[in-house]
Amino acid sequence: MIRVNLLPNKKQSRRTDLSFLSRFTSMTSGGGGSSSSSDSEGSQAWLGVLLGVVVLEVLILLVVYKTKGDQLTKAKDRNLAHTATITSIQANISQHEQLKAQLTELRERENAIAKLQAARTGPTATLLELSKILSPGRGPTVDRDKLEQLRRDNPLAVPNPNWDTHRLWLTTYAEKDRVVKVGGLARDGEDVSELLRRLALSDFFYDVKLLPASKEIDPTTKLELVKFEFSAMVRY
Repeated sequence: MIRVNLLPNKKQSRRTDLSFLSRFTSMTSGGGGSSSSSDSEGSQAWLGVLLGVVVLEVLILLVVYKTKGDQLTKAKDRNLAHTATITSIQANISQHEQLKAQLTELRERENAIAKLQAARTGPTATLLELSKILSPGRGPTVDRDKLEQLRRDNPLAVPNPNWDTHRLWLTTYAEKDRVVKVGGLARDGEDVSELLRRLALSDFFYDVKLLPASKEIDPTTKLELVKFEFSAMVRY
């Protein structure tokens, strides 16, 4: 009887498996070399890009930090300047009342000096003005343009240059608180009117008022004269 063994030989099968593994390993190691090299180069390129991004971000952060630092320094400098200004203002405010009192005292002194000076020279100037008004060929101290305008508008208000000043003379003069009262004698009422016209134009007199007048006989010349008196405010 003949027996046929259909099962593979264990030794032969084992040799076949080893041979197949050897060929597979050889193919894997020989055929996959280029793929591994490509993956390595791609990884290095990706790491380079990532490193560049990180460096760029660091540079941007440094620039931003520097800019903000400069802005902060400038803001601190402005704050210091404002603080110094506020401190100066506060110091001035703290001395405001003292300075105000000193200024008031200085003004009072100046006013007192001005009043004394005016009281010393004012009456003299007023009397000199009266002397000019009563001098032949002269007249009151008045702005020339004002006089010309008055001559065009109202010729009767302009002083008469031909007036004989010897027709009037003053007998009394008194001043108190810049109010003067003057009395005198004149040949007639027109002479008194001429005097008042000149006083009204003078820069030294204003608010001129004629007080009640009367007539009297001069005991020496036996001429009838007008006794007059007027009041006025004076500027000096």
